[in-house]
Amino acid sequence: MADVQLQQLRYFAAVAETRHFTRAAERLHVAQPSLSQQIRSLERELGAELFHRGRGDTALTDAGQALLPLARRILADAESARSAVQETVQLRRGRLRLGATPSLCGSLVPDVLRAYRADYPGVRLLVREDGSRDLLGKLAAGELDLALVITPPTVDRPPGLALTELLREDLVLVSDRPLGRRRARIQDLADRPLVMFRQGYDLREATLAACRAAGFEPEFAVEGGEMDAVLGFVRAGLGPAVVPGMVADRSGLAVTPFARPGIGRAIALAHGTELPLSRAAAAMREVLLRYLAEAAGAGALPPGTRLPDAQGP
Repeated sequence: MADVQLQQLRYFAAVAETRHFTRAAERLHVAQPSLSQQIRSLERELGAELFHRGRGDTALTDAGQALLPLARRILADAESARSAVQETVQLRRGRLRLGATPSLCGSLVPDVLRAYRADYPGVRLLVREDGSRDLLGKLAAGELDLALVITPPTVDRPPGLALTELLREDLVLVSDRPLGRRRARIQDLADRPLVMFRQGYDLREATLAACRAAGFEPEFAVEGGEMDAVLGFVRAGLGPAVVPGMVADRSGLAVTPFARPGIGRAIALAHGTELPLSRAAAAMREVLLRYLAEAAGAGALPPGTRLPDAQGP
């Protein structure tokens, strides 16, 4: 692919995503004949047609499907290189693409981003909210610089990624009214239909695993929501839910911790290992670690949350 140009790959990816030459040209603000000519040149260089060209739709050929993930990675790497060159030593410019799970976006991430923004106001922040499995995939594909995920993830992580454990966190039971006891038992959930997260959600898997380890399959009052929806269902009195302590602390709901051993999870920072971290990403890692250390030293971490080397309650 020595003679393949980045512009050709950019045009190819746009046509693949829009499935239409004219719409791709409009997205890229180029003339449609020029775009088509570049695609033809790319096909000649590669020795294969990349698209099935129809009147109403444009579909990828087998060769096009093989090229698309490679093209996206090359374009992402080129964009990362461009951003790295633009950064100054003081990080007056730059870009950071951070992924985080929904529960972390609603608890830890806002405070960390505020601290980062105070130190590096010129860095453009892009946040992707998704489940741990999807975030690790996007990190491996070069679409993110860093990701805050729950570990261990429900599937093996892709190769070429490193995970650094940051926090241990207890999961707690939230309800619309106090349960009348200091601590709940996992077995108590057998008699209480739960508000449950959607399939593939880390918290769903942790709750189901704890219930099954206790010898029962929980019932659901309602299932399928994201974090905000689940908390809303609990407020409406539909049932209790198992959520992270950091989320529960800000929810305004009645919170009941679990008796030991309880249900816990670990929060980790993930990044790729094939390329060094950009200055913006390295600075985020430093800000995050400093923020957690200072919060722990001041006793400001939410109840049930601790650094990895600290003992639980």
